[in-house]
Amino acid sequence: MPTDYAVDMRRIVKIYPDGTVALRGVDFRVEKGEIHGLLGENGAGKTTLMKILAGILKPTRGEIYIFGRRVVFNSPSDALKHGIGMVAQYPALVPVFKVRENIFMGLTRSEADLKKLEDLMNRTGLRVDPEAVVETLPMGVRQKVEILKILYRNVRILILDEPTTNLTPGETEELFKVLRKLKDEGVTTIFISHKLKEVLAITDKVTVLRRGQVTGVVETGKTTAEELAKLMVGRGVFLKIEKKPPRYGSDILIVKDLWVKSDRGTWAVKGVSFSVREGEIFGIAGVEGNGQKELVESITGLRKVEKGKVYLGSRDITNLEPGVLYELGLAHIPEDRVAMGLVLNMNVAENSILGIHKNSDYTGRMGILKTKNILDHASKLIKEFDILTRSPLSQAKSLSGGNQQRLVLAREISKNPSVIIASNPTRGLDIASTEYIRRKLLELRDQGKAILLVSADLEEILQLSDRFAIMYNGEFMGVVKPEEVDEKTVGLMMGGFRLEQLKGVSR
Repeated sequence: MPTDYAVDMRRIVKIYPDGTVALRGVDFRVEKGEIHGLLGENGAGKTTLMKILAGILKPTRGEIYIFGRRVVFNSPSDALKHGIGMVAQYPALVPVFKVRENIFMGLTRSEADLKKLEDLMNRTGLRVDPEAVVETLPMGVRQKVEILKILYRNVRILILDEPTTNLTPGETEELFKVLRKLKDEGVTTIFISHKLKEVLAITDKVTVLRRGQVTGVVETGKTTAEELAKLMVGRGVFLKIEKKPPRYGSDILIVKDLWVKSDRGTWAVKGVSFSVREGEIFGIAGVEGNGQKELVESITGLRKVEKGKVYLGSRDITNLEPGVLYELGLAHIPEDRVAMGLVLNMNVAENSILGIHKNSDYTGRMGILKTKNILDHASKLIKEFDILTRSPLSQAKSLSGGNQQRLVLAREISKNPSVIIASNPTRGLDIASTEYIRRKLLELRDQGKAILLVSADLEEILQLSDRFAIMYNGEFMGVVKPEEVDEKTVGLMMGGFRLEQLKGVSR
C-alpha cells in the first residue's frame, strides 16, 4: 500500500437520497506535506468530496486511505482522530467567548493547556491574544482562531474551504505565509477556492472537478489561470473583460451624510457621502461586516435612514418604500438571491414579474393575472439572458445558482431602471456565470445606466468599477480609481487606513 499519499480517495461515488449524483467515481490524491488546490464550479462536487473526507458525509461507494491505511469515518470526530480537520468558509466561533475559550471548546480541563497554545502560536506564526473576545476581532483574526482551533487538535491534514472570503489582501498574504510554514512542518493542506489567482499563488498541485468527475490534475507551476478555467467550465473563458472608456452623464444617485443603524442599534453607516453618475459603475469594496449591507438596505428602502439624505436626480427618496423606488427607476440585485431575490416555490414566470406585477400588462381587473402576457415576458427573458430552465412554469428552486442569479438580473433590468444597486452579484457563482453577470453590468453601464456595485470580491471591484470607495467600520477610507492604486494600498485601506494617511497628508 503506497504511503507517500496523505490522502488517497478511490472511486468515490455519492448519490443523495433524492437521486442527485454528486460524485461519479472520483479519485483524489494528495501527497504528504503538499498544499493541494481543489477547484470546480458550483455543484461540481468539491464540497461533497471534502465533507466525505472530513467525516461529515458518508460515501455511497468508494474507499479512503489516510497515510496508507484504509479508514471508514462515521462522524467528524472519527476524521479528527485520524488527523483531519476542516475550517469552514465562515468562522463558526462563539462571538462572546474569549479566543482561548473557543479554541479549548469541547476539550477536557487537562487538554486545555495555555502553554501548548502559546507554543503553537510561536511555531506557526498565528499570533492572537488568548484573552481577546472574539466579537471584537476583525474577520482575518477570527480566521486565525479557527485554524488554531483545528491545529491545536494535532491535525496533519487541514482542509480550508474558501478561507480568504473575508480577508483583506494583506491578511490573505499572512495566511499564505502560515500555510507555507505549516507545509515546512509536514502539515498537508487542501485549499478550496474559486479565486484562480490565489490557487496559483499558494498550491503545489490542483485537482479540478466538473459535474462530479475529475477533469484534470495539474502541477501549479506548469499551468495557467486560463487552462484551469477551461478545465472547470469545459470551454475557454475570458478572465479579463475589456472595458470601454466611460461616457459619463450627470449625477443621478446622490447620498449625503448618511447615518444608519445596525440590527443591534449601533451605528453601521457613519456620515457616508458619494454620488454615482449616469454611465458609471461606482464600487464599494471592503471586508464584509463594515456597513456595506446596511448602506445598501438604506438606499433601497429596506432599512431606515436615521440622518442624511438620498436623492434620485433632484428628488429626495430618503426612506421611501421599495415599491415606490422601483417605480421611480431604482432596481436592486440583492446579495442573497434565495432569501430576498426570488420566491423559490413560485415558478420562473411568476418570479419574472415580482415588483412589476401591478403593471396593467400583467394584472387585469380585480388583480387577475394575465397569464399569456406573463409567460411571453418570462420566455423573452429566458431567451435574452440564456436562463437554463425546462420552461417558464418550472419552479425557481429547480434552477442552478447561476441561473437563479440570471433570473434576478433579467427581472431587474426588464424594469428599465436608471439606477441599479448590485450587491455581491456574482457571489457563489461559477466562472461562466460570473463572466456573464460582469459583462452584462458593463453593457448596462455603456447604455448609460448608473450602477452602484457593492462587492467583497476585490478583483471584481477593480475590474468593473470606474471609481470605488473602500468602506471600513461604517466610513469611507477614500474614493479612488482602479488605475490609481495598487493592491497593497487598497488592502491597507480595507484595514482602516485613510487614503490621505497613506499619502502622508494629515486630515
